[in-house]
Amino acid sequence: MIPGWKRSQRMVLRAGLLLALMSAGHAQECFSGTEIDAPTARAIQSAAQQYFNMSSQGDVAGLRANALPEVAANFGGIESAVMSNKQYFALGQPAETRFFVLDATNSKTTWQRADFYCGIYNSPERVGFSIPNLPPGRYAITIAKVSGKEPVTLTLILAEDGKNVWKLAGYYTRRNTIGDHDGQWFLSKAREFKAKGQPLNAWFYYLTAWDLLAPVDFMSTPQLDKITDEIQASRPADVPTASAPLELSAGGKSFKVQELAAVSVGPDFDLRVKYETPDASNPTLASQENAAMIRALLAKYPELRDAFATVIARATDSAGHDYGTLTPMKDVK
Repeated sequence: MIPGWKRSQRMVLRAGLLLALMSAGHAQECFSGTEIDAPTARAIQSAAQQYFNMSSQGDVAGLRANALPEVAANFGGIESAVMSNKQYFALGQPAETRFFVLDATNSKTTWQRADFYCGIYNSPERVGFSIPNLPPGRYAITIAKVSGKEPVTLTLILAEDGKNVWKLAGYYTRRNTIGDHDGQWFLSKAREFKAKGQPLNAWFYYLTAWDLLAPVDFMSTPQLDKITDEIQASRPADVPTASAPLELSAGGKSFKVQELAAVSVGPDFDLRVKYETPDASNPTLASQENAAMIRALLAKYPELRDAFATVIARATDSAGHDYGTLTPMKDVK
């Protein structure tokens, strides 16, 4: 990926990035549809199809050879994404592909943040991109939805390297479903949980809906903006972080919960709790503490029983030890 194009790990950063589209900044030019001249459109479509085909074949070497030098030099993340998703790409051709041309040539230095607005601003079809640390140049974003039993979206960032020669500059994959449920289902459930007064469940389902519906974190549409507004208004006050952990007492001990997160493992939708303990190196002790931690967590937040099938508890210590257990929610007494 182009330096600075790193996926946000927390929704508050994602929401801030999208809201930045509405703030002061240097807006660049964005073109879509018939605004893109035919030779450019053909070249972008050809490059996107070539890179999709390479992805479906697991041709990591071919993708690296067609990437910008700075991207090829740090290719581990893209290689992992390709190998993790090639089985889904191999199911068939993209059912739908959209692409945009982003012109950021009117500068001699890297843009601290380059904002692109595509389409009529008040139109329901408008799209925005806000990209930090973007070198001057002309770029294309292609968004391909691949249908199948496990539908995914592949978003490519292409950089023009010579007249209508488009090199790989960024590579992003997103699942569109978890099990049988898509982003709209998770969004509806989030609103249901909110109406029931279950803020933690609503929060995790909102975040999951966003991840399933948004091709990339630096994209904005009217629909995504609405979800962002709902997320911002629904953030619970006590979601733990490493810098502001949640204190819980379990098994006669006090622990610091550093993370609560919704995670998908195959078709399952699970809750992960990560906490700090004095010693996670003893499997028997760590397993007992994990069980006590899960009971304490559900005693404090019984609503979580309604939202997740499994709890994944991870005990960590200052020496770097890490011990995890998976417990079906129905087995937590």
